[in-house]
Amino acid sequence: MSVAFVCTSAYITGHDQFGMELLAGPEVSGESVYYSLLIVPSNSSAETLQDLQNKVFAFTDPISYSGRVYPTYLVQQLGHTPDSFFSRTFFTYSHDEAIYAVADGLADGAAVDSLVYDFALERDVTLAERVRVIHRSPPFGIPPVVVSPNVRPQQQALLQEVLLTMHETQQGREALQALGLERFILIEDSAYDSARQITEIVGSLIP
Repeated sequence: MSVAFVCTSAYITGHDQFGMELLAGPEVSGESVYYSLLIVPSNSSAETLQDLQNKVFAFTDPISYSGRVYPTYLVQQLGHTPDSFFSRTFFTYSHDEAIYAVADGLADGAAVDSLVYDFALERDVTLAERVRVIHRSPPFGIPPVVVSPNVRPQQQALLQEVLLTMHETQQGREALQALGLERFILIEDSAYDSARQITEIVGSLIP
């Protein structure tokens, strides 16, 4: 059975290329959106992305929307590519690792998922003293739970019902809490239109 929790870029690509379908979206603090946060070490003098020119920048993953597509879009708006703007870039393959790369001084900046960032600060309170946010994106559709278009409608409905009612049981609430979520809600494809538009502007990031 093909069910997955995917990032925004993976959903956009999967939906547009082979019909990946939405099951539900998580809700956090009463919202079903998230943000791309541009972070720097707390002792950095940088206040804007422009201040990171010729610096070392950490991307999270090649297909991450908040961790690569959006910051690449910002760089493009300045008339550059990441290669021409930063002195060096590297991938951490994890939002948590990108946060710690900045906190530990391995990178002068990074862009990370706001949900992961908030959860990381809850787990490690020292991070609030080691990193700070210099840019917050507009809201984007939250990374959803999806299914393959090959999943039978009956199975899809059952899986959706399980997700949408998780918060009604103690066991379900504990599982949601472990993920830093409040509950799952229905979400429409249109929630991803703004991210889709920026992705189209940036173009393909995969070599």
